[in-house]
Amino acid sequence: MSEAQDRPDFDVIAGWVQPGERVLDLGCGDGSLLKRLIETRGVRGCGVEIDDEGVLASVRAGINVIQSNLEDGLAGFVDGAFDHVVLSRTLQTVRHTQGILTEMLRVGREAVVSFPNFAYWKNRLAVLEGHMPVSEDLPYQWYDSPNVRFFTLTDFESLCRKMGIAIRDRQVLDEAGRTVTDEHNFLGSLAVYRISRRK
Repeated sequence: MSEAQDRPDFDVIAGWVQPGERVLDLGCGDGSLLKRLIETRGVRGCGVEIDDEGVLASVRAGINVIQSNLEDGLAGFVDGAFDHVVLSRTLQTVRHTQGILTEMLRVGREAVVSFPNFAYWKNRLAVLEGHMPVSEDLPYQWYDSPNVRFFTLTDFESLCRKMGIAIRDRQVLDEAGRTVTDEHNFLGSLAVYRISRRK
């Protein structure tokens, strides 16, 4: 099974991207999301990936990919170059959170961000039991995790308010990929946000 078939956040993202749009996928991995969007939405897109294996896999999949570190920003892209800039399950690995969000909304009309919710009830329970959580959406042990930030839906929404970022849409999913309809910050394992600059 490919990564794209196994990622419920990709379903949400694909639903927000319109046919023919220009898409930049940051931390694109093996290019699964872009490949899906190109095949099903006819988008024009490219990816940014730091990992050698991810870059090679993207190239093999026919994806236009640039090898670069997101911590260095997006200086190679002009303002407004894309309709959507996607950062899926990567924000928690970035040290300069505000910087990357600002850059995403500089080069894109809208941005889509997905991340694991640290306040999910199973994560809270793990911490109450005295250890860091390991789950479907937080699959690493504390000592080998690429994650440098642990935050919640409430934290992310507070940061958006502070930065003057408008939340256009939000989908919250449980570990099985089902939509959570209430108690989002408690029952949601993964959050997907569509954001833009405030007008």
